[in-house]
Amino acid sequence: MNLDPQAKWVLDIAEQVGAPPFEEMTATEAKAAYEERAVKLTKKDVPTGGITDLTIDGPNGAIPARLYKPVDAAEKLPVLVYYHGGGWVVGSPDTHDALCRSISNQGPFIVLSVDYRMGPEAKFPAAIEDAYAAYQWTIASIKGHGGDPARIAVGGDSAGGNISAVISLLARDNSIQSPTAQWLIYPATNMEMQTASHRDFADGYFLTNALMTWFQNHYLRGAADRGDWRASPLIADSLANLPPALIQTAGFDPLKDEGKAYADRMNAEGSKAAYTDYPGMIHGFINLGGAIDAAQTAIDEGVTYLQQAFNR
Repeated sequence: MNLDPQAKWVLDIAEQVGAPPFEEMTATEAKAAYEERAVKLTKKDVPTGGITDLTIDGPNGAIPARLYKPVDAAEKLPVLVYYHGGGWVVGSPDTHDALCRSISNQGPFIVLSVDYRMGPEAKFPAAIEDAYAAYQWTIASIKGHGGDPARIAVGGDSAGGNISAVISLLARDNSIQSPTAQWLIYPATNMEMQTASHRDFADGYFLTNALMTWFQNHYLRGAADRGDWRASPLIADSLANLPPALIQTAGFDPLKDEGKAYADRMNAEGSKAAYTDYPGMIHGFINLGGAIDAAQTAIDEGVTYLQQAFNR
């Protein structure tokens, strides 16, 4: 397995620029740096049928969210509640704006991008509480925004994939409407970081062991939180009776093995998970559509999977 030339170019450019790694910054500095860096290699000038910034009443205060409508908007559109990546510390609807526009247009779907609280200001489980509240709001209120409350999926990349998996578990355990499907893009599923891929790709491929540790230290309240299934959904007692999932991983990503393990366990316990590895890719690639062609391939796969789930 070789690193994709476009992925290698992205890594080479980052090294040539000499930007300091996030783990050498304060959280405040890293948040600002990521807002600037994340959009440099995204797709540019993606059209939209309309964007509405709104606030959702959460149990701990207002939750900002951004609602995307596709260029060819219609009534009763299916909905994707999207949770952005960024290690539960960095990232925002702005950093994932082009991705959400693309998904919305291709669906065509309404996409609700949730600006959940993050560490270190709001530690675990604040992100989960906001994400769950936003999902419940979508069930209750999306009809008023042209969405179909009977067809709501959850999805996200990295930390957002983690959150999406947890929301599906919470919906099952609390006996509320289950998501139609889950789209888990290189999800973090186990905070212990003990897999072969964590060892093999610990350094040199953007998401490093040092950076993962930095994220955890800012997100979790302490080491004991690693053993909470809301942080590590792979260790939940049961993965049965969950909505079907598409799980995508990257070949040179520390999170690859735990993403595959989540798919394997879902299938072993009677839930349905489709699994695709993008062998030459690095963590974060789906948001790099301006530089990496495989980003569009992964979006195409995810949108098609959701279309099929919504039409069942």
